[in-house]
Amino acid sequence: MGLAMEAPTWPAITPEEAAAVLAHYPQAARIEALRWHSPRPFSAATLIDTTEGTLLIKRHDRRVRTTAGLAEEHRFIAHLAAAGAPVPEIWRTGQGESAVALGEATYEVHRQAPGEDLYRDRLSWTPFQSLAHAHAAGVSLARLHRASLGYDAPPRAVQPLVASFGILSATDPMAAAEAYVAARPALAAFLAGHAWHRRLSSLFAAWGEGLARHIAGQPLLWTHNDWHPSNLLWAADDTVRTVFDFGLADRSCAAHDLAIAIERTAFAWLELGEGHDDAIADPASALSLIAGYETMSPIDPAMMESVIAMLPLVHVEFALSEIDYFAGVVGDQDAAMLAWKGYLLGHADWFGSAAGRHFLAQLRPERKL
Repeated sequence: MGLAMEAPTWPAITPEEAAAVLAHYPQAARIEALRWHSPRPFSAATLIDTTEGTLLIKRHDRRVRTTAGLAEEHRFIAHLAAAGAPVPEIWRTGQGESAVALGEATYEVHRQAPGEDLYRDRLSWTPFQSLAHAHAAGVSLARLHRASLGYDAPPRAVQPLVASFGILSATDPMAAAEAYVAARPALAAFLAGHAWHRRLSSLFAAWGEGLARHIAGQPLLWTHNDWHPSNLLWAADDTVRTVFDFGLADRSCAAHDLAIAIERTAFAWLELGEGHDDAIADPASALSLIAGYETMSPIDPAMMESVIAMLPLVHVEFALSEIDYFAGVVGDQDAAMLAWKGYLLGHADWFGSAAGRHFLAQLRPERKL
């Protein structure tokens, strides 16, 4: 969440570790080399060249994902694949399971998906390289929402690092936030010294009026909830070849997912507080994303108003989940504080600025530039 690359949180997967995991998959061929290790902070991953193609192994701490937690994601991915969505092929063990638990870790294995990983080495919260990429991402998001139709699984179980939908959708979001915090002891312990109740109450007072009414009209849908360019693989013509990383997926609604996509991609958030806060937004990118979406699924006025209403708060639930992860799993109080002050409060406060309100106004159809 800073301007400099950080060392990975979790140790790299070793060749011996990879071999132990692949021993559970009868279709696995001999390992030739571990070609690349992910720098992302929430898990460890590596691309593995084998004599019969390239695989990706991803390792999670079992406090973050159990085999049951990964199975929630994998069932959704299987539904999307059956509907024709371009998602990774997840391997199953000889016993038919989509994840393996070894020691204190949980593993999943994917076949390498097609497309170029153009944003692999970029920092988190990196905007699109071009308006063409923003438009293509909107097209792909609408297609994913279409593919998701008919998947009626309940919301995910309580676990870290899920962009759930229990607070914004509640008629009393503050009461829902209190229940959310109470269910997560590490989060509650961290927030106890930070006047969190007053700060969240202030945010909901500023942005929560009418929010439940907007959301109530939006059909529930399982969604990706982490739509940014580094979770997309790209074709040479700037279209999306593959959508991956469903770690934050949960049951929400299309408007919520679209709001997350805009919040993740239309702002240079890493420059917030660097002296030019008025210039961090890129409304043209947001409008290109929306325009791409509408080529596949028209956005009616009620959905657009829901997106706009959610935008200042759409990150709040995942920010709380990040604090829970940093404070409870990693034990990194500095990162937890950054997630609280810089992410949860900082992003929401920006929308209250003149620049933030101007950005929201530009999303309304009658104000598009």
